[in-house]
Amino acid sequence: MNKKDIAGIRRQLKVDNDLLKISDIFNVYIMKETTDIYHHQSQPFEMLDRDQQELFMNNFKKVLTGQLNEKLFELKLKRDAENHTQLILHKGLLSSEVEDWKEQMLQMTEKMIKDNPYEKDVVITFIRAEYLKPMKKRNEETEESERDAVYSHSFILCSINKTQEPKREWQFDYIEKEFKYNIEVDPVIDLNTPMAGFLFPSFTNHAADVNHILYAAGKANEPDHQFIEEILNGDEIMTAKEDKALFEEVIKDVVGDQINPSTLATVYEEINNAVEDNDQDEAPKLDYKEVERVLNSSGQKVESEKVKAAFQRITDNEAYELNASSIVPKYKSKSIKINTKIANISISPQDLQYVRQVNYKGKRCIMIEVEEDAEIEGFKMLPEAFGE
Repeated sequence: MNKKDIAGIRRQLKVDNDLLKISDIFNVYIMKETTDIYHHQSQPFEMLDRDQQELFMNNFKKVLTGQLNEKLFELKLKRDAENHTQLILHKGLLSSEVEDWKEQMLQMTEKMIKDNPYEKDVVITFIRAEYLKPMKKRNEETEESERDAVYSHSFILCSINKTQEPKREWQFDYIEKEFKYNIEVDPVIDLNTPMAGFLFPSFTNHAADVNHILYAAGKANEPDHQFIEEILNGDEIMTAKEDKALFEEVIKDVVGDQINPSTLATVYEEINNAVEDNDQDEAPKLDYKEVERVLNSSGQKVESEKVKAAFQRITDNEAYELNASSIVPKYKSKSIKINTKIANISISPQDLQYVRQVNYKGKRCIMIEVEEDAEIEGFKMLPEAFGE
């Protein structure tokens, strides 16, 4: 799945949407520090009142919110795992009877909690739904409706949410004119910050891919590798943060740990162009040959064998491919930090070319080229000739 596919499904998660039909919702309550199911409940989603539907829709959107390879990860499912998650979810998706659907989701829950007790009570929510995507836009001239031809996407979405401790309050009773201690006994389920979740199957170019699953971590760059490999039976993954760190280590290995800002700006520009010009469903990758090309285009003359050897040393795999989109900081925002003892400067990758480190009277200085007068606390800075 690419970010367009994910955004397409996320946009449909709203109440009274005729392009999305959620047939069943199944909630399972798990007590903390146990591996037992305390309670479960299944019901048609349309039987919930509107406020409840809104709460869940907002929760499902949060599961599918985040950057790919940071918070959302498309996993390739292993074929040789026991009690395979792919088979469980596929059976649940194809179940015609609600009892069969519940049985598969309970089996999935058992797998999720086996040997893995949670620190707090949690609620695991499953839905199965159908998303209809119009094949073409409405034609006003022929009065042809966009609903006349649609792609049908059936999927299961899971959301894992922690509970909050009940409130303890000291209250004043106006009627009895006395102070009272009040404690709620029912835990509150936190639907605003899901701990994790997944979407099965993944979708690429309007086609379902049952060999892949979309995993959602609770926090960016903090995936649960045990959950990925042992519960979802997905292949090992690298986060965007880890890919970026590998790229930086490879560059240092090839050209050293010193580089001028204009060269780094060109490196980022080359990679960003590859990301933006990509018209394929799969995000562009950088192998050692692509890294060699980027460095040579940036004015760093490097040999192919040196880059290849760096990949082998840093990644233990000379054929390793870096995710291009993970390497470049957000290109048009001030995502790069220049830290000094005196000041911290934020700048966008595309503006790095205007930054220099220069020696002036035996001291290192940072020089930034600007087109307009800089301001300090509302005052324009007085221009000075360099060296005065």
